[in-house]
Amino acid sequence: MTGDTDNKFLNVGLLILATLLVAKLISALIMPRSQKRLPPVMKGWPLIGGLIRFLKGPIVMLREEYPKLGSVFTVNLVNRKITFLIGPEVSAHFFKASETDLSQQEVYQFNVPTFGPGVVFDVDYSIRQEQFRFFTEALRVNRLKGYVDQMVVEAEDYFSKWGDSGVVDIKYELEHLIILTASRCLLGREVRDKLFDDVSALFHDLDNGMLPISVLFPYLPIPAHRRRDQARKKLAGIFSNIINSRKLAGKSENDMLQCFIDSKYKDGRSTTESEVTGLLIAALFAGQHTSSITSTWTGAYLLRHNEYLSAVLEEQKNLMKKHGNKVDQDILSEMDVLYRCIKEALRLHPPLIMLLRSSNSDFSVTTRDGKNMTSQRAT
Repeated sequence: MTGDTDNKFLNVGLLILATLLVAKLISALIMPRSQKRLPPVMKGWPLIGGLIRFLKGPIVMLREEYPKLGSVFTVNLVNRKITFLIGPEVSAHFFKASETDLSQQEVYQFNVPTFGPGVVFDVDYSIRQEQFRFFTEALRVNRLKGYVDQMVVEAEDYFSKWGDSGVVDIKYELEHLIILTASRCLLGREVRDKLFDDVSALFHDLDNGMLPISVLFPYLPIPAHRRRDQARKKLAGIFSNIINSRKLAGKSENDMLQCFIDSKYKDGRSTTESEVTGLLIAALFAGQHTSSITSTWTGAYLLRHNEYLSAVLEEQKNLMKKHGNKVDQDILSEMDVLYRCIKEALRLHPPLIMLLRSSNSDFSVTTRDGKNMTSQRAT
């Protein structure tokens, strides 16, 4: 009896499998073939696709595949497909499309454990736009002018510890200076004066918890993610204490922390302590890396090309003669040579290596050599 039952199930299973295969074959023969030309797909391993190469470093992978596959190609990463658009000819739609067509929220979910709940990519588009307004208001020119004195103090104090000559790691030094400046202008006087070492170490753990594997599996139980989560919890406690202390004392400081504390949504609701902490972390991540990378490349190129370094120094000497030793936003805006050097460093080495979106509809792009490619919606 048992044997008959087993055979019956086996026969039913084979019948279902055969039906599916025949249906697939009929569909391929009868249904019209799509006229869309899909991007070439990078060769990879079964199931995991190009995951290993992606984890080793996306930039290396892109540099190797671009000459072979061109400016538009797809990489399979386990359960996801990423289509890369490289160069101005094929990326226009990426920058012009609406949130409805190309969405940020789905692909940037890996930031949620770092920034925290209820901010940026953990909220819907309308709330996110309001929070971006908080960023914009905190970085208006009139507010930036108020930060310059603090930046100058940090820079003069930092470089006063250097000798007249020697060898330094410019990347390390500028990263450290920028985190000092950011802690004073963004995170607040309390952090800079009393808690800098603690907060800096916690931000280091947050930073190291954002790995290539985090993009695909942000909650994977690995040591780096556990340290990230612990650091995020401790930072929330630190900023909660600072916010409560300011409110109880009736203090108002000139920093981004205060801007976020005072921010209100359109419906009149004030920001919560959790939101303020998340927005601060997001602001520091957005600014610290871009600033340190751009500063490092600018400095490296100036040191390599003495004629431009001489021009930058001469410009600053002339401005000091004109204005004395005073440095403010208006005087900084007169440093045209330095400004052009920074812009060129940005052109050669943009600090954001990739921008991500989830495609909610098919769209076509045309490559430099006239090939029309269709990028398909995410499924």
